[in-house]
Amino acid sequence: MNPDVLILMGSDSDLPVMEESVKVLQEFGVTCEMHISSAHRSPARTGELARTAAGRGIKVIIAGAGMAAHLAGVIAAETVLPVIAVPLPGGALNGLDALYAMVQMPGGIPVATMAIGKAGAKNAGLFAVQILAIGSPELAARFADYKQAMAEDVAARDALLQKRLTA
Repeated sequence: MNPDVLILMGSDSDLPVMEESVKVLQEFGVTCEMHISSAHRSPARTGELARTAAGRGIKVIIAGAGMAAHLAGVIAAETVLPVIAVPLPGGALNGLDALYAMVQMPGGIPVATMAIGKAGAKNAGLFAVQILAIGSPELAARFADYKQAMAEDVAARDALLQKRLTA
């Protein structure tokens, strides 16, 4: 079975953040493959991974990068698949430079950009699940259950707070 999601990162130092995407995908039973491939240090390999992704059954690509942050844009230029960018913390601006680079893609090269760091990687996984759920009623139902569980958790926490405030 071919994986549904391709996760790319520019360096192995990005792995602790990008593993958040993997955790989410695994929670929903979505398969993925991961690779280290730099837009700058291995551009031919990066382009090849992007160009061949759809032919391998990939449906969504998640790309994590910091500082210069061209990985998601390079990938988006090489594929028709949806690309989700995760700006990684680090460098002089602690990920803000990566965020700015990712949200400033030129017209015609769309890249969905998440928050900086682990929360962004988690949301990238969730966004990939939402995209895949368009063609899977089962996955859509599981995502709806996930959202309902979050709402129930908030309600339970509020009930505890109200009980504490009136005690």
